[in-house]
Amino acid sequence: MSALSSGKTAPSISLSTVEGEKVSLADALAKGPVLAAFFKVSCPTCQFTFPFLERMYEMFGGGNFTFWAISQNDAEDTRSFAEKYGVKFPALLDEKGYPVSNQFGLTNVPTMFLIGQDGTIQVTSVGFSKPDLEQIAAAAARATGKPAVPLFKSGEAVPEYKPG
Repeated sequence: MSALSSGKTAPSISLSTVEGEKVSLADALAKGPVLAAFFKVSCPTCQFTFPFLERMYEMFGGGNFTFWAISQNDAEDTRSFAEKYGVKFPALLDEKGYPVSNQFGLTNVPTMFLIGQDGTIQVTSVGFSKPDLEQIAAAAARATGKPAVPLFKSGEAVPEYKPG
């Protein structure tokens, strides 16, 4: 089994935030595209990737583009991860047995899905992929009407790919 690929329909999901608030993909998609980024707090590639996702969130988050960090850990560990890596976008909790991760076909973390407003997966990215993140940032710029700016800064040592 592998992660759901581009062109597939995202499963209809509902999760709780670390604060206990219920959110659903359908409600988020009513506002615009969603980036669902699955992670585990102990994953070194997740730790490397999430500050770049936060940078993208600061550029394009809110309004009509939703960012979700979907944790495979408990609320306390997830809050600690978010604080340590500066992640301010909403963190959601997959339940015991990882039912949502399984619905999306996860085999590795991080795995990110850019889900279009029609519920179709536009980008699936497993591990850290610089080109995939640039593609997601460009889509976020289009969706928000904000200017496309480079996600990675000049002189930043960023590999093209880092497996999860």
